[in-house]
Amino acid sequence: MNETRRKEFYILENGVKIPAVAFGTYKAADGKSADVIRTAIETGYRYFDTASFYGTESYLGEAIRQSGIPREEFFITSKLWKTEMGYENVRAAFERSLENLQTAYLDMYLIHWPKPDPDYREWRELDAGTWRAMEELYEEGKVRSIGLSNFLPHHIENLLKTCRIRPMADQIEYHPGYSQEAAVRYCQDRNILVQAWSPLGRQRVMEEPLVNELAEKYGVTPAKICLKFAVQRGIVPLPKASSAGRMRENMDLFSFEMEEEDLWQLATMPQAGWSGEHPDRPRVKIL
Repeated sequence: MNETRRKEFYILENGVKIPAVAFGTYKAADGKSADVIRTAIETGYRYFDTASFYGTESYLGEAIRQSGIPREEFFITSKLWKTEMGYENVRAAFERSLENLQTAYLDMYLIHWPKPDPDYREWRELDAGTWRAMEELYEEGKVRSIGLSNFLPHHIENLLKTCRIRPMADQIEYHPGYSQEAAVRYCQDRNILVQAWSPLGRQRVMEEPLVNELAEKYGVTPAKICLKFAVQRGIVPLPKASSAGRMRENMDLFSFEMEEEDLWQLATMPQAGWSGEHPDRPRVKIL
């Protein structure tokens, strides 16, 4: 188990500093307004994760502009969707994201999925071409770091064969009950920062007896146990929240430490809370 890391930032392979906790914007603008994101900024978040697929880029850009806080104080990540993959498509997709976000650059840009669909046979060539375009954006200074999302070790190995610039981060589903140990170990052994989407899992995880026992033991909420499970393993959680109280709670992850035995119990918990998403398989409908 990784040594506990009491830090508020990580350093990517290229030296860029990235906050240890982000605010995930998926479904953060379902009310068709920037209100939730504005509240997150007021609460203290400066690292925001979005994607062209989320439909939240323009709301995030609006909220940042209205905050009056200098752009350089924010760390903004966006992602390239499945339909935007391919060397010829990346630059146009990137420019659309910049326009939506009202910014001249991104702090991180990711390939959202390794395949347009699970049965896509030419994914190796598609990924390599997409990554080549990402490298060019990085070399031109339009994005400060580049990486991946939902890529598993065999997908990453394909890129490492020909890349000039190694991926700096990989976002994967990660929470107690679905901790993807092989993917985490692979990335961390190669200095690829792991980020956790859906770090709280689904309701089943919040109801898990072990999670609740540990919440009582440490005097925190079950949600904090899940988020701390990521933080203590050197993984950046990307939680979502709609209330200021929950947002503040999700940021306060350095006031307690879990014992190593408890981390191992969470890491070996039976599968629970999986989203049903897997890059190489059709989506599974979870009841």
